[in-house]
Amino acid sequence: MPWNPHTYNQFKDIRYQPFFDLAGLISPENLKSCVDVGCGTGEQTAILSGKFESAKFLGIDSSEEMLRESIRFEKANLHFKLITIEEFVQSVSKWDLVFSNAALQWCDNHAELFPKLMAKLNSGGQFAVQMPFQRENILNNILLETVSEKPFIDLLEGFIQNSPILRIDDYAKLLFDNGLKDLSISLKVYPIVARSETDLYDFISGSALIPYMERLDDEGQKLLAAAFMRRIQAYFGSFPSIYPFKRILLYGVCE
Repeated sequence: MPWNPHTYNQFKDIRYQPFFDLAGLISPENLKSCVDVGCGTGEQTAILSGKFESAKFLGIDSSEEMLRESIRFEKANLHFKLITIEEFVQSVSKWDLVFSNAALQWCDNHAELFPKLMAKLNSGGQFAVQMPFQRENILNNILLETVSEKPFIDLLEGFIQNSPILRIDDYAKLLFDNGLKDLSISLKVYPIVARSETDLYDFISGSALIPYMERLDDEGQKLLAAAFMRRIQAYFGSFPSIYPFKRILLYGVCE
């Protein structure tokens, strides 16, 4: 079950507001070379490149399915490349902006990854990252409970997608210890009003549910979907209901 850009974009408005909030932190001053790490379909990278027209942008992603959508956004100051984040941090390139919106939550060991990403900055370069705060988001916790019990723990052969997200304090220390200044670090709630448990299931099915579904056959996928939706309904009780979706926004400037 590969990434499906159409499923992911069903909730475009909800997913885009944190992007705009993060983009609003970026200064155009001395901005010439920019990279969007985990650019997905490239639509948000295109918005950034339109906002900062004098800078050159590169969008990178490891998903061929997502990057197929990016072709239509390519232009003089915007290009895309199929590459993993791990390969990117090992390259010798330097940037005036390292940007990542809702992508780094898929990467392990942030205590090692973030210093490598910040090391890609030129002097005066900007670091801007947004991630869902999975460890405090109830849908992620309900999903983790579901797949940790039978029959799914057996069907998945013990596979669990543990969130690599650290504490806010940890990210503050990482940014400070790696020489970033003018820090902006925040945890923000983006409320989602759901009409039914299906709305909430559909929202997470385009992201956190994928690693589990791709390990199951058709029957297992149907079982997991039904069990997950039952638990969502039991937790929220009645609908319409509000889901306070939490995200971490991080920004700093390299000295």
